[in-house]
Amino acid sequence: MNKALKTIVITVVIIGVAAAAFIYGRYGHDWKKGTDQEPVPNEQTDGDQAKDNGDRKDNGENGADEPGDATDGTGGETGNGGDGSPIDGIDKELLYDENGIIKPEYAEKIIREISDKVILALRAKDAQAISDFVHPVKGLRFTPYTSVDLKQDPVFIAEEIKNFFNDNKKYMWGYYDGIGDEILITPAEYYDVFVYSNDFVNAEKIGYNEVFSYGNAVENQFEAYPGSIIVEYYFSGFDPKYEGMDWQSLRLVFEEYEGGWKLSGIIHNQWTI
Repeated sequence: MNKALKTIVITVVIIGVAAAAFIYGRYGHDWKKGTDQEPVPNEQTDGDQAKDNGDRKDNGENGADEPGDATDGTGGETGNGGDGSPIDGIDKELLYDENGIIKPEYAEKIIREISDKVILALRAKDAQAISDFVHPVKGLRFTPYTSVDLKQDPVFIAEEIKNFFNDNKKYMWGYYDGIGDEILITPAEYYDVFVYSNDFVNAEKIGYNEVFSYGNAVENQFEAYPGSIIVEYYFSGFDPKYEGMDWQSLRLVFEEYEGGWKLSGIIHNQWTI
């Protein structure tokens, strides 16, 4: 082969090799990548999507992060009141009896701590302490015998109670049972006969919205003081020869006021003709 032909052959071979290298470099990498790539996932159908949403819903309903309802105590309204009232947390349907009177078991829970303080203050003649419990709007009404007279029974405001035992003025408190004379005496004298006439702190029985004592007088305390709690300190008698006709009791009337309970009445009870 002459020199010129050899040169042509060599040139063609070089060009061919270069072209092959160029083609491999340009397309060979993409081809390899396509063969190694993972298959594309199938397109999700509407049915599959609905199934996934259902699974999420189930997980959400069973999860601990969901807000609770009123029955499990984690959310919603679960109690009565919430304003600091002593009646808070008591089911209102169970609180009252058929006559609209707070049941004794609840009345005791609500008022016992307050009534204990009041009866001790009465025994001690602590006028300042007593005045602190007096109803700021209605004042404190005194009833000498069982039946409450909203028009005639005298009412003292808290400021007047502070001077109760030092007040020398004679007031008309009602009428003596049996003889009908006016009860015209000072507050201190009234206290001895118609308030703390016995040691009621150590009463034989204590009732909360219960009536232990009955005489000839009309029982109207719950009509006169609707919605109240009345605490009765009761003695069934002192001398056996009277066969119980010398019973006595003292009733303290409390009415709700601005989330608390205030003293609005003191009723003295004994056998009447």
